[in-house]
Amino acid sequence: MPDTAGEREESLDVIERELTAFARRARAAAARLHPELPLVSYTLLSHIDDQQGCRATDLAAHYMLDKSTVSRQIATLEKLGLVERHPDPTDHRIQVLHPTKAGTQALASTQASRHAAYQQRLAEWTADDLARFAEYLLRYNASGGTSTPGTGTPL
Repeated sequence: MPDTAGEREESLDVIERELTAFARRARAAAARLHPELPLVSYTLLSHIDDQQGCRATDLAAHYMLDKSTVSRQIATLEKLGLVERHPDPTDHRIQVLHPTKAGTQALASTQASRHAAYQQRLAEWTADDLARFAEYLLRYNASGGTSTPGTGTPL
């Protein structure tokens, strides 16, 4: 456990470097889904699938993204045949996004590949190590900081 300011800074540098490497692998996973599909689009598609459909405004709120960013990403997903719009059964003015069969299949394939990669990468970890790692990730993601101070860049 780091006790000095220097040890703390060294640990933060390692965390930053390793999270950057993690993000690069996530972008590579999105590229396996479709070479033209950026990580943001992959993430949105995954969320739409997990929620069994949602509105574009829900995506913008959930991921703290500008509505125009979500709109562009959804347009890409539609162009690639991975997402389609359906009227909300309770209010036909609202469009609900749903993955297409191709979108669901592409996600399942990519997620299976990612799961296998995690299993391989973490094969030597004990159950306690995995539980602690999961706990730390949950704690990190639940913490209040959502952007880099002064830049708005997500952390």
